[in-house]
Amino acid sequence: MRKILKGQGRSPRVMITDKLRSYGAAKREIMPGVEHRYHKGLNNRAENSHQPVRRRERIMKRFKSARQLQCFVSIHDPIATLFHIPRHDIPSAHHRELRTAAMKTWHQIARLHAA
Repeated sequence: MRKILKGQGRSPRVMITDKLRSYGAAKREIMPGVEHRYHKGLNNRAENSHQPVRRRERIMKRFKSARQLQCFVSIHDPIATLFHIPRHDIPSAHHRELRTAAMKTWHQIARLHAA
């Protein structure tokens, strides 16, 4: 919680968490003057923003730590986007051309990082 607050630069007006009791104890110690709201659904916006990462975590269960996973995910996304070519309204020949171009780009990137 301290790391999150340092990154913000200023203290929040209201803190919204789920009903985990340890949040209240930590909040009283770190920011006693901030209003704290416990609610099951008020923090859904924050929870839902993590869903794509959580989905990938479930798929890639062999990571030893969250940091290792985050490092992989930060590299994986741009590369996965390079190879994800939408198939709607694209003839097969054009799709093969796009895949070939993606593979050439990937080989160039791999050569740069190997050197």
